Amino acid sequence: MFLSSLRRAFSVLLLLLLFHLSYSQDNRRPKIGLTLSGGGAKGLAHIGILKAIDSAGLKIDYITGTSMGSIVGSLYAVGYSADEMEKIARKMAWEVLLSNSSSLRALVFEEKEEYDKYAFELPWMNHRFQLPTGILESEELWLKFSELFFPVYNVKDFSKFSIPFKCIATDIATGKAVVMDKGEIVSAIRASMAIPSIFTAVDNEEYKLVDGGVVRNFPVEDVKAMGADIIIGSNVATGMLPKEKVTNALQILLQIAFFKEAETVKREIDLCDIYIPIPLESFNTASFNRSKEILELGIAEGRRMYPQFKRMADSLNAIYDTPVIQESRLPVVDSIRITEIEIKGLKNTTEDFFNHMMGFYTNRYYTNEKLARMVRTVFGTRYYKRILYSLQPNADGSAKIVFTVEENPRSFAKLGLNYNQFTGISIIANLTTRNFLILHSRSMLTVNLGEKFRIRGEHMQYLGRSKNVAAIGTVQYEYLHIPTFTDFRKDGEYRQNFFRSDLRMQYSANRKFTIGGGLRFEWIKYKPTIATAFEIRGKNDYLTAFVHWGINTLDRSVLPRRGVKMDGEIGRVFNQSPAVKIFVGGGEVSGDSLGIRYNDYERVTLNFETYAPINGRFVFSTLFQAGINFNYDQNIFNDFVIGGLNRLFRNQVLFAGLEEGSIFASSVASVQVALRAHITNNFYLSAKTNGLVNNFISSDNGLQYPRFLSGHALTLGYNFALGPLELSAMYNDQSREISSYINLGIPF
Repeated sequence: MFLSSLRRAFSVLLLLLLFHLSYSQDNRRPKIGLTLSGGGAKGLAHIGILKAIDSAGLKIDYITGTSMGSIVGSLYAVGYSADEMEKIARKMAWEVLLSNSSSLRALVFEEKEEYDKYAFELPWMNHRFQLPTGILESEELWLKFSELFFPVYNVKDFSKFSIPFKCIATDIATGKAVVMDKGEIVSAIRASMAIPSIFTAVDNEEYKLVDGGVVRNFPVEDVKAMGADIIIGSNVATGMLPKEKVTNALQILLQIAFFKEAETVKREIDLCDIYIPIPLESFNTASFNRSKEILELGIAEGRRMYPQFKRMADSLNAIYDTPVIQESRLPVVDSIRITEIEIKGLKNTTEDFFNHMMGFYTNRYYTNEKLARMVRTVFGTRYYKRILYSLQPNADGSAKIVFTVEENPRSFAKLGLNYNQFTGISIIANLTTRNFLILHSRSMLTVNLGEKFRIRGEHMQYLGRSKNVAAIGTVQYEYLHIPTFTDFRKDGEYRQNFFRSDLRMQYSANRKFTIGGGLRFEWIKYKPTIATAFEIRGKNDYLTAFVHWGINTLDRSVLPRRGVKMDGEIGRVFNQSPAVKIFVGGGEVSGDSLGIRYNDYERVTLNFETYAPINGRFVFSTLFQAGINFNYDQNIFNDFVIGGLNRLFRNQVLFAGLEEGSIFASSVASVQVALRAHITNNFYLSAKTNGLVNNFISSDNGLQYPRFLSGHALTLGYNFALGPLELSAMYNDQSREISSYINLGIPF
């Protein structure tokens, strides 16, 4: 190790001496070029090399990079210090940036329930379903780049950065390298990192571009062409994987994508005067969940290289004039006055809709944070696939903002898979189309195909210029098998056929709160499939006039970490039309003899859940549920059904410790507390405990239960593409029995 370091130091000093002898007449200080390779998550290690360069006081004159190397290199080129870049990288929410998900809080209220429910989505374009050019568009990544490069919004020539910069992408049509040194830096680096089939390709005026690593992952020749006399190359790519390590589809795609580049990398290495291969064999391109480990390894490698960088800086300063290295190279731009707006790409939506949903006004000052919030706001309507903005400087220091928009296709086919012990295995198919009948509308058809059949159709129409008011019509039909229990033992089963239609109006003051009202028709039919001592056969239908309200500040729809969700309803049930027979011990009895009457009655429901992170690994949550039927003298038809860990059907009250259908009650209130521990980003363990009181207003005739119940559940879960896979063990204090519970994916 010592001899190797000594040889490198001697080589650099000899190089400097030869350069000085060659150019002693004009005393020109040699130009130092830096090249940073691509490598996905592994590219974060470059930051450690930059920290060592900064500490040594070594002035870099040119930078080139590819893929993650282009991101790190461009940030350094525009003026971020290595220490600032390290802080940014450590705070980055990689799971959000490298996904197609947006924060749930950014969505309009009406879109929250359907968001992120399906594992697969296919757009309908040009009269057929089409696969996208890549899995990830990642609007959040575009926005993060726009925020980071806001201080250099007025620099369109990359040679005018504080350090001249170039990055490499690949023309998908010809397979040739495209060297990018002008235009919008955000688009340039996004193109340079667009790994084929993983990220969507990027269009510019001439090309459709993908990752530069396909043809030139280590662009040393480009920094030499810029005028570099001494070249430092930092390479995090480990080359082609041996066959025994190619174990999944992603690795196969990456192997194929980078075949050509592997042939040229040796030539690029030979051009380096200082070559730094950072040993990262235990990581891969997608190891962003181990970003902190990669950063630490890069910093350790930087410390190892520091003496060499320091000797080079000292030697150059001794031979030539000491260069002036600015303490802060990043321009200070707090806000910009925007005087004009242009929107490109609108076809199915209007400029008025776009502007109003975003809340944009000209001749006002905007910060990068405010612009990002506004873009997220209009993106949250789900009418848009991608929203980019660029700022065109004016002579007076103001700017024109240009939004380049790609709308979502009007129609999407979506597919999910769910398995639950109660509903069995199901394929859930959804067709969503926007503006199908009228502008600013959304129509959906969802079908549950499996052991249980369910179908739901919904049309939502935004009203008025503000789009804060929506009219929503829903129709749903399903049949389920509902078990019955006596003393916590399953003893019977009903086939329940259910139909519902409703029309409601609601006003959403913001993305967090909505209130509205409507009229609902319900038809329900019970037929016993396993006989019990107490049976109800027949049907009933009725109308409910209701007022509802909702609050949703959750940060994500699956496994939220913070926020509140509440939904409640006050309604009056009337106009019942029963056709019911009641059997006790096999003989028919009249409902009057049991006190069953089908009078009008009022009902209230409330669900309230909260989530709060304790630290980076633990999330504490609470769930309060309540339902009361007042002046309610009928049996079962509109009871609350207690049990289960996942919300699956109407009137269900979740309860850890009991299976679905364990208790039917006319009134119920429960409180649950839970602690979820994330062992890794996707692997977690949660513990729940809850208590419940039931039938505290009036008791169901013929169905008597313990008034107080308590139970607990321990769940081991893993969140992957299909949704969470959860394996639970439950215990009920009253039955003193342990039961298991399995759920995969997101239910209908």
